Amino acid sequence: IVSIGDDTAAWSGHDQTELLTTDTVVEGVHFVPETSSWVSVGWKGLASNLSDIASMGGMPTYAVVTLGLPQDALILDVEKLYDGLLEAANAFGTTIVGGDIVTSPVFFMTIALTGVTQHVPMLRSNAQPGDQIATTGTLGGSAAGLAILLSKEIPNISNRQTLIDKHQRPRPRVAEAQVLARAGVRCATDVSDGLLTNLETICDRSGHSAYVNTTWVPVDPELINVFPESALSMALSGGEDYELLFTAPPYIMTKLQGQLDDGIHIIGTVESNQDHWSSSKMRNAIFLFDGDGNSVELPDPGWDHFRK
Repeated sequence: IVSIGDDTAAWSGHDQTELLTTDTVVEGVHFVPETSSWVSVGWKGLASNLSDIASMGGMPTYAVVTLGLPQDALILDVEKLYDGLLEAANAFGTTIVGGDIVTSPVFFMTIALTGVTQHVPMLRSNAQPGDQIATTGTLGGSAAGLAILLSKEIPNISNRQTLIDKHQRPRPRVAEAQVLARAGVRCATDVSDGLLTNLETICDRSGHSAYVNTTWVPVDPELINVFPESALSMALSGGEDYELLFTAPPYIMTKLQGQLDDGIHIIGTVESNQDHWSSSKMRNAIFLFDGDGNSVELPDPGWDHFRK
């Protein structure tokens, strides 16, 4: 049903749709020991895969884990890594059923995760003109947590650990995705690489444009308190929030109001590429405007392995 180009592959099973995703974590690329514990690396490594399954409207089932370990790797560190993996697996109903270990000059972990759904998979390519664009939760908290960890002068704030936890131990929206799929949402992805970057994928795959009102973007309130001047930029481009980004007709968005504990946040609309937006403010069909309708300069995009 789905091959390359979405959050997971998908194929028809006997009475359900089966899903498969994979992701890799590399030391020095995705984390450094100075800002991450081995427990948090394990949790976050599985969480990113869980988020992919969720963004398709699926429930996770089984995972296999491949580790690349340097010659000087400590058994205690590997045990802590698996503590984090198992905590995440238990929290979201996943079973780790095997894997592989190889020697490597640098630590890496590759996880493959299966899932199932009884619903029509939510695809990046299903956005339609007239759809509203929305997210779950709030954005930018993970970027703020990382900024605190990287700061030589760590802010002495009461919510410091809360923001760090949002970076190190994100909670994929598995249960919330079920609500979206049941309500009839057909287009979704997760905010892993940054809101704008992930919205670009929806625009690219669906062939339409996105109009986003920056005053509607749900910026994490704790982020605003700590980094007020860069809060919006972090929310737009920070990434690793693992919230769901989705589009649906207004009547479905209305139906969803009040169904999620943390709510949904409508941030804009999907428009046809034939509409009248100024191409000078366009980057891959995304247009940002403030509350008065004035165009907003696009910030730097989110994560891209070959651009960073």
